[in-house]
Amino acid sequence: MSGTIRTRTDGAVGWLIFDSPARRNAMSLAMWEGVAEAVAIFAADPNVRLVVMRGAGEEAFVSGADISEFEAERADATRGAHYNAATARAMGALARFEKPLVAAIRGWCMGGGLAIAMKADIRIAAADVRFAIPAARLGVAYPAESIRDLVGLVGPSQAKSILFTARRLDAQEALRLGLVTEVVAASALEARVAELAATLADNAPLSLVAAKEAVDQIAQGRPDIARLEALNAACFDSADYAEGRRAFMEKRRPQFTGR
Repeated sequence: MSGTIRTRTDGAVGWLIFDSPARRNAMSLAMWEGVAEAVAIFAADPNVRLVVMRGAGEEAFVSGADISEFEAERADATRGAHYNAATARAMGALARFEKPLVAAIRGWCMGGGLAIAMKADIRIAAADVRFAIPAARLGVAYPAESIRDLVGLVGPSQAKSILFTARRLDAQEALRLGLVTEVVAASALEARVAELAATLADNAPLSLVAAKEAVDQIAQGRPDIARLEALNAACFDSADYAEGRRAFMEKRRPQFTGR
């Protein structure tokens, strides 16, 4: 009943699936540990050009951390150190992942689940989504890194409102605030995510890596210009750039290889 992280690969698309539907995909310690392992596998696979995260079933993306484990794993600061280290590894792996990361969200997306979703580059939400950060109702502090992500998406004032009230947000409010990229009908979510994944997989991988890192660094206010220039140079020196030019002149679809 502790849940698991499932992975699969469909062509150029890696799928990271939070699988604990009996608990609305609440994150157990084993699942937190599994995230870092899954991300490492996808990062090392040159055939994977992007990863889509989703929850198993239709009720939830991730409903938060599995609170039933807290008595054993997080009863106090000392016993929580191992648990916190596992969550930090998972979140760090998602933050460092160089390839595009998409979150396909439906149902419940709460607390730690929202923290995971905010690590995605693009968040597509079904119209039935409910978001919340209930830390103020549990007497815990939301992680500082996740608050930074929240502030980056919705701004300081709205972040405080979400954290102070612990209220639930529906998909349309989340879209208005900038918490999600797009909202679609629940019945259309799978098709929309597949369409987006196909588009990203068809584009030049080195260009996407360079764009992702540039946007992230600029958003955090500390761009490493030398690093970004090196990524740009790698694009111009790549076989994919030559292929893109040829395809444009020949009026055909380019076939990028990531090299």
